[in-house]
Amino acid sequence: MPDYLDDLRLAHVLADAADAATMDRFKALDLKVETKPDMTPVSEADKAAEELIRGHLQRARPRDAILGEEYGVEGTGPRRWVIDPIDGTKNYVRGVPVWATLISLMEAGEGGFQPVVGVVSAPALGRRWWAAKGHGAFTGRSLTSATRIHVSRVGELADASFAYSSLSGWEEQGRLDGFLDLTRQVWRTRAYGDFWPYMMVAEGSVDICAEPELSLWDMAANAIVVTEAGGTFTGLDGRPGPHSGNAAASNGLLHDELLGYLDQRR
Repeated sequence: MPDYLDDLRLAHVLADAADAATMDRFKALDLKVETKPDMTPVSEADKAAEELIRGHLQRARPRDAILGEEYGVEGTGPRRWVIDPIDGTKNYVRGVPVWATLISLMEAGEGGFQPVVGVVSAPALGRRWWAAKGHGAFTGRSLTSATRIHVSRVGELADASFAYSSLSGWEEQGRLDGFLDLTRQVWRTRAYGDFWPYMMVAEGSVDICAEPELSLWDMAANAIVVTEAGGTFTGLDGRPGPHSGNAAASNGLLHDELLGYLDQRR
């Protein structure tokens, strides 16, 4: 089995470059922000970070394909880098430090493309998380300064911490009743949002999290970090991996109950 460690080292180099670019424009008074056709914001920093990552990849991995949120797919083949240059753009443009660059390598296999490397870098928080298939999940400043992470062992919903992003998506999909029922069963709820709940699940500080509508670049890096930390990452339909257009992540022990509440509609 490939060890993917060279790819993981490259992903850290990409994240370092993106961090420098995004932090340079974070809280800039002249930051330019546009509205995309789907009515979500995009800043000049989103575009610059993705262009920077693409440039590095075209030099270092010219045979690999690239899929990014801002510039779509380029290339074909069994290996594809998936990039979200700034996950949490709304936070970024308002000066909230909860945002991250998500970088994942996906490889073709049984059941389609699956993530084999993931780096989640949140420079405004001073945090980074990463994983490679078969090597576990870690957090730290760098590959040489890292701590291995693992999901929690909480086995009862009444003792569980549940993180989510917002209520509106659940209501739009007719899943709000199940969502609210779940919030009444758990010990604690917090709307941290975006990448952070998944990293908290991987670290064991949160036990379950979910979002009703996502794109592949929102999920690929998060998925490999959660699963390599011993957790479970699926769609709300229970399909493993980041391909369902939504996500549920847990420590594994609570996953069936989590889906039982959230994979239901009015």
